[in-house]
Amino acid sequence: MADVRDILDIEVPTTTELTKESILGSDKKNRKRYDYNKMPKRPEGMHREVFALLCKDNNDVPPLFPTDTAKGYKQVRAKLGMKKVRPWKWAPFTNPARTDGAIFHHWRRVADAGKEYPFAKFNKKVPIPTYTNTEYVQHLVTNGWTRAETDHLFDLCRRFDLRFIIIRDRWDRAKFPARSVEDLKERYYQVCAALIKAKSHTDKVYIFDAEHEKRRKEQLKKLFERTPEQVEEEQTLLAELRKIEQRKKERDRKTQDLQKLITAADHQADPRKSERKSSKKNSSSSRNRPNKTDTSHAVESAGIKFPDFKNSGVTLRSQRIKLPSSLGQKKMKGIEQMLNELRLELNPPPTEQICQQFNELRSDIVLHYELRSALSTCDYELQSLRHQYEALVPGKTLTIPPALLPKTEPEIKQEIIDVVGSPSTPSITH
Repeated sequence: MADVRDILDIEVPTTTELTKESILGSDKKNRKRYDYNKMPKRPEGMHREVFALLCKDNNDVPPLFPTDTAKGYKQVRAKLGMKKVRPWKWAPFTNPARTDGAIFHHWRRVADAGKEYPFAKFNKKVPIPTYTNTEYVQHLVTNGWTRAETDHLFDLCRRFDLRFIIIRDRWDRAKFPARSVEDLKERYYQVCAALIKAKSHTDKVYIFDAEHEKRRKEQLKKLFERTPEQVEEEQTLLAELRKIEQRKKERDRKTQDLQKLITAADHQADPRKSERKSSKKNSSSSRNRPNKTDTSHAVESAGIKFPDFKNSGVTLRSQRIKLPSSLGQKKMKGIEQMLNELRLELNPPPTEQICQQFNELRSDIVLHYELRSALSTCDYELQSLRHQYEALVPGKTLTIPPALLPKTEPEIKQEIIDVVGSPSTPSITH
């Protein structure tokens, strides 16, 4: 006990009676006041967090790795009790996994004497099937393998627990021909499958594909033996593939946008023709009041979507010809320029017929520029493809059919309108 007190730095009690307090000491902690004047000054330019790692209030060095005690390198106080210490003994033991009868020694509690070695539960062994002479003759005979080779293979599988790399290394090449790892595996699983089918009459067996395994290893070998130039070439090809896929997606998106514009133009022209015919028939009997369903359909399919004032209570009719704020300044300026060239008023009298036709006219203007922009984009792509073809095939020229070329029209001075809003769309100057 004197040695224990000396190691734990415990004062010798004045009384001879051994108590818990005399061993553990008093619960009252001697709190020492820290003198902040002794704390070193933080150097100029050093962050406060870095200085806190170097110097704390208790001058304790921070741990190099996280600890569960949150006390750094300080040792936890030993938890001593008044119970007797369980005796330990230097005892011999044997490992059940060994068959040579080797005896080892270790410290173990006296109470655990006679129990099994605790690590024996990890001694797992692969069950290797066995076969008789009759089973071999009936199910296991095959070309290229003799009975002696098969027995030697299964003997090595039992010794080395199906570690086929070691089995191939220990293969007796003096008596038998050299075999690869794939050949050994194929023969082993072929025998196991034949025995399972013969004994349990089931077709659910594992089949080892030796040819696939050989091809897989050859591919891995080629991949491992690549030169830096080949790796760089592969990266370049992958980057080009990603660019091609991105361009393909962009072309598909532009095709869908163009199809939507053509569909919108077709749907917009048909209802207006029927509406004009019906308005001529009904002009003598009633006022020219447009059909609401036709108007909404035409407006929605046009290039501009005007706000709907059906459920907003009392409104001014002039609000119907007001352009929505989401249209954009470029489109508004372009529409204004076109109306000035057509010598039309920017704010005509807002009658019902004028409101409808004025909105349809401005929608047709926007749709007209969208179609011209899409046509110009397609023509630009055709010219790019022609130049690429001429660069790849020198001496030949790609002939573009006249049906795909844009028709020449008289030049009209108009304002440029960016209706698509995509940075990839080329500019068109009229």
